[in-house]
Amino acid sequence: MNENTRLEALSTFLKNKRAQIKPESIGLPAGIRRRTPGLRREEVAQLAGVSTTWYTWLEQGRDIKVSSIVLDCISTALQLNNDERDYLYNLALEAKSELTHPKKEQSELSPSLKRILTELTYCPTIITDRHCQIVGWNPAAAHVFLDFEQIPNDQRNLIRLVFSRKEFKALAVNWEHFAKGFLAIFRTYYGHYLGDEWYSQFIKEMSHSHSEFQDLWQESQVSKAPEMIIEFRHAKAGKMLFNLTSLQVQGDMDLRFSIYTPVEETDTENKLKRLMKRVSAENE
Repeated sequence: MNENTRLEALSTFLKNKRAQIKPESIGLPAGIRRRTPGLRREEVAQLAGVSTTWYTWLEQGRDIKVSSIVLDCISTALQLNNDERDYLYNLALEAKSELTHPKKEQSELSPSLKRILTELTYCPTIITDRHCQIVGWNPAAAHVFLDFEQIPNDQRNLIRLVFSRKEFKALAVNWEHFAKGFLAIFRTYYGHYLGDEWYSQFIKEMSHSHSEFQDLWQESQVSKAPEMIIEFRHAKAGKMLFNLTSLQVQGDMDLRFSIYTPVEETDTENKLKRLMKRVSAENE
């Protein structure tokens, strides 16, 4: 991410978050005429205890000096959660830790990670790298989602597949909610690896190819590990409910496990067992 791209990302994030705050949430009457949704710049500046001019420059993406103390005040004024605060700090302070020394690319999973995938027999699991490139999955994931082995490696990106493959769109009952969760994770990576130009190129490509991506990306949601219940309507297994849990793998490779655990007191696990048994029999 070059300097102009970083400042543009900072500007867009601040504008979007300001637009999402309801005036009544800070004690302002909801009926006041406003040309734009959310708060005005001067209102955010007042809440943060900074001058309107200084905040305007920051939101315009000007290259000005900021401190963590002021960013704390702005984060509070914009009602940011912890992950959104971290994202703001990475962009505004231009964090150096991952700027020039991004973590190594993953070429092959370690035996221990492969063993974990195997043991998660009835929990569909996908392993992705910092680009959300799929580097591993178990048979349960192939049965619930699609056979990733049939997808060329350079196209095996989770974000790309969520927006481009009809299997994903037909599977998730609330596809938009499903997609937002992965975009929130992706934005965390985007703010963390400031030195990796791949992100800007990928976002440009996806925005051009998929209008839905552009619309959801503009919402600027950020989450390191969203936990949610996902409802699927599988073509062969019917209704299935999973808890989605994201786990980071510590070490030289920045890998993430996305684990779909069947919701207890539902028939999801039994449906998955029958599906896997049936497909296995068909392939014999």
